[in-house]
Amino acid sequence: MTTGVAAPDTDDATQLEQFGYKQELKRALNLFENFAVAFCYISPVVGIYSLFVLGVGTGGPRYLWLMPIVVLGQLFVALTFAEMGSHFPLAGALFQWAKNLMGPRYGWWVGWIYGWALIITVASIDTGIVIYAGPLLNNIFHTNFNPADPNQILTFTVILIAIQLFFNVGGVNFLGRISQIGVYFEIVGTIGIAVLLGVTGFHHGLDYLFTTQGAENAATNAYGVDFGGNWWLGAALVAILAHIYIFYGFESAGDVAEEVVHASKRVPRAIISSLLTAGVTSFILVGALILAIPAAKNGLSQVVTTGGVPVIISGNVSNLNVQNVALFVVCFAFFSCGLAVQAAAARLIFSYSRDRALPASRALSHVSRRFRTPVNALLVASVIPALFALLARATPTQNIMIGFITIPAKVNALVLLVSFAVSGIYLAFLLVVVAALVGHLRGWKPAGAFRLGAWAYPVMIAGIVWLTAMLVNILLPSGITSPRGALFNYDWITLAVVVVILVLGALYFLVGRPARRIARVTTPQVAPTTTP
Repeated sequence: MTTGVAAPDTDDATQLEQFGYKQELKRALNLFENFAVAFCYISPVVGIYSLFVLGVGTGGPRYLWLMPIVVLGQLFVALTFAEMGSHFPLAGALFQWAKNLMGPRYGWWVGWIYGWALIITVASIDTGIVIYAGPLLNNIFHTNFNPADPNQILTFTVILIAIQLFFNVGGVNFLGRISQIGVYFEIVGTIGIAVLLGVTGFHHGLDYLFTTQGAENAATNAYGVDFGGNWWLGAALVAILAHIYIFYGFESAGDVAEEVVHASKRVPRAIISSLLTAGVTSFILVGALILAIPAAKNGLSQVVTTGGVPVIISGNVSNLNVQNVALFVVCFAFFSCGLAVQAAAARLIFSYSRDRALPASRALSHVSRRFRTPVNALLVASVIPALFALLARATPTQNIMIGFITIPAKVNALVLLVSFAVSGIYLAFLLVVVAALVGHLRGWKPAGAFRLGAWAYPVMIAGIVWLTAMLVNILLPSGITSPRGALFNYDWITLAVVVVILVLGALYFLVGRPARRIARVTTPQVAPTTTP
């Protein structure tokens, strides 16, 4: 199948009509705003402040050098997405790209997997803000918020989701402006904090960044987990997941493509630049945090077991006002990140429903005449994550056995569900890159402003190999007492959640037959020009 597209300089609305859609959303985002949406979704601040202790705790300081490997692997994916986003500048990116290259059935499955991953990601991000917002409010207003209290986690999460919904409903201009501000806060929260730590004094030389500090052995590992003396084939395979869980979200530049001016040119640039910028800023911050770990013999273990990044900052910066500024920067990063993911999820729901691929599709594809935003889709992308936040209250006090699957004690149900967010994203990514490769093999000729040309096949094959390897690394059950099972995927839990999502999708796919409706809605118009 070969799908054509209007020439790159074709008017955006005209180009959209050639795909069978009319311009309903407000097209207002410039290049920087499109980049900002994707960069805020990746959010180095949110990712690093949440996962630093897991990375350095499992892999030691050397885990820093796994980051370039992840960024390079994701760059192969981003380049593939840039070509597809340039050719198909349509809302709901991954769903539309897969649908147009592989057909409505394949596209529907990509949308199903990607959609649930996005919605769960909103819940996982927004439940994390209380860790930083609670202490900030306590410092300023002398309150007594407890970030570990499930009721307070739920309250903070619901309030944050409601605020994000308000701004997202208000129009894409709000999304663009807040994302722009979010970029500046991300820079302050990464490079700014790195400079601050450098000024106050690092506690180690650069050689410390190349050490493992005994992470490969149980006796000297900060978490007490055992990698049998193997770093590259043991500790590194788990520590790399701390980076894997950060570097995605660049595709959201394509999710909002129908709101970007000159989308065919700007979307690919936003996809690539957001990933590379996140890679550079993240590397600087993680390196600075590692060098700022206390020099005591058990300094690394103390950081891992007593609070991570906030402990490092407070231990090096005594001024309470500076600490509060740092906490506020992190809180805004959580806000702008959740805002961007909520927006991406709503655009997917809108795009999916516009093709009649979901129940209540007419309502979910409705665009507000006043705000020109998919209000009902935004409501769904807010209410379901808020409901998922209730799972933070469910924490078993002892292991629960269900057949051969163990639900671990003292790990709340939301954490277990969140494990699908990353695996679902990577599975959807893999399916889309496969679609791109098959499309090229079938004779598809990309006609957007960005094309891979002779590099297409090496880039796509490298992307498929990378995504497959990391998806296996994320999902592989290795025993609840193994380092991976104890700290990341909880043995069979992550894989089990993926299976449940797929089974639910299969039931609706068989009963509701959404692929037929997608075909009826879009097939006559999806390829206005084709090349035999």
